[in-house]
Amino acid sequence: MDQKDRYKHIWALALPIIGGMMSQNILNLVDAGMVGQLGTAQLAAVGLASFINFVAAAAFMGLSAGVQAMVSRRMGEGKTNEAANPLNGAIVTILVVATPVAIALIMAAEHIVEWLNDDPEVVQYGTEYLQVRLAAIMFVGMNFCYRGYWSAIKRTGFYLRTLLIMHSLNIVLNYLLIFGNFGFPEMGVMGAGLGTAISMAGGTLIYTYLALRHTRQFGFGLHLPKKETLMTVVRISIPSSAQQLFFALGFTTLFWIVGQVGTNELAAANVLTNITLVAILPCIAFGISSATLVGHALGKKDPEDAHRWAWETVRIAMLVVFLIGLPMLLVPELLLSVFLQEPEALKIAITPLRLVGVGILIDALGLVLMNSLQGAGATKTTLTVSLVMQWFLFLPIAYLTGPVLGLGLTAIWLMQFVYRGLQAGIYVWLWNKRDWASIKL
Repeated sequence: MDQKDRYKHIWALALPIIGGMMSQNILNLVDAGMVGQLGTAQLAAVGLASFINFVAAAAFMGLSAGVQAMVSRRMGEGKTNEAANPLNGAIVTILVVATPVAIALIMAAEHIVEWLNDDPEVVQYGTEYLQVRLAAIMFVGMNFCYRGYWSAIKRTGFYLRTLLIMHSLNIVLNYLLIFGNFGFPEMGVMGAGLGTAISMAGGTLIYTYLALRHTRQFGFGLHLPKKETLMTVVRISIPSSAQQLFFALGFTTLFWIVGQVGTNELAAANVLTNITLVAILPCIAFGISSATLVGHALGKKDPEDAHRWAWETVRIAMLVVFLIGLPMLLVPELLLSVFLQEPEALKIAITPLRLVGVGILIDALGLVLMNSLQGAGATKTTLTVSLVMQWFLFLPIAYLTGPVLGLGLTAIWLMQFVYRGLQAGIYVWLWNKRDWASIKL
């Protein structure tokens, strides 16, 4: 391909993933709006239970990294008839392991919620919601594995179309089951959980149908995975699962740290984090695309092309997030006023939001190269970097800067900016070092 065609190829992979992720954010907002009508306790309970469910599902979601890396490698090697074998292995693993895990967690759900919150209403509603969501964690894991698979075989359009159906179904079911509309039972927060669980199961069924219809030539569903394939998927995926888990826990710890500084600071931090998570969606999507392109190139025994694909993807991602970050730099008050009504909280958030506007350029660099390393199979490396930088550098400094020295939210966000910059720099060094080129999958 010439340079123009390579950029078009990157866009073709990334755009459906971006669309799917934006659809997820819209769903989250609609869900929050519906549950919020039930009351503050219900909204808090659903938020808490959703985090617990995410932690519980992280181990299964992490299998997607192994699936994507191995399927991409097989496609690049030209072994298309066995390309789906890693996906077969991941699905079998989830079926065997997720069911007993879900049963054990459902039985312990009330105790888990009580451990995190002592409000009786939050415990009651949170337990109801959590138990229903836990019953569907196998579908969450499978859907993430399918996402890795669709990306690896360069059919991300299936991912987008299925997510749009899933999210539309979720919104309709929530409307019917939360409030009891059109003769359906009024189930409150349990209805919200059931609507999400059913939509997750529906998504798995759609993905399976599409895979059977369109990818049987890749070996999907035709045979059980080889033992070495299964072990490699698990070996690559465990560090990715741990990385997701510790990253989520790190965010929770950060909110606890900011809460020690003040209520206005905590409100501002919540808004800043939500804006950041939406703004970096293109970075994640481009990172997933780069992981696929790297895997294909390595399968063709062309590490130089793999190296080039990652850097070309970085350029596009940085251009996109530069445009996203401009309003944060130029009109931060306008953006923040949509979410923050308290003048003091809004004032506190202005400078940190400008830091976010600049920092997402660094995030584009770091996230694309991190995913590229994972696409090459270097998941242990990315886990080590993420764990050390977040838990042993940033969070201790954030605590020292905020609650101990009392330097405020801006100082904490400045430390976060520095930490993300250092982390991105490490990924640049690791990528250019090219040790990943020798990893066998």
